[in-house]
Amino acid sequence: MFTGYIIVAAFLAFGLVGSAHGKLTRSERVTPGLQKAGVPLSWFPPLAACEIAGALGLLAGIWIAPLGIAAAIGVILYFVGAVIAHVRAGDLKGLNAPLVILAVAIAALVLRILA
Repeated sequence: MFTGYIIVAAFLAFGLVGSAHGKLTRSERVTPGLQKAGVPLSWFPPLAACEIAGALGLLAGIWIAPLGIAAAIGVILYFVGAVIAHVRAGDLKGLNAPLVILAVAIAALVLRILA
């Protein structure tokens, strides 16, 4: 289970940093979807900071289990919020990315608890 956590945590951390980069650079790939969900541009830097913190916590969780668990829970809550924002805005086409990341975050949590 521990090796599985390392793989999933690294994969998820890479994705979170990529997502944060998209927000910080206001990528054409990221910005329209977030604006459809009603996220103002002023929220992009704090949201990116949350994603970077989650990525660092997941990686630190390789050595410090409680930190990995806490980071996974934080990422799960973050993406539950993203799913809710897309649903409330009626942007069902924008649900794919947050749902996939949410599923991977749940997998990371389960694997870290079992490791």
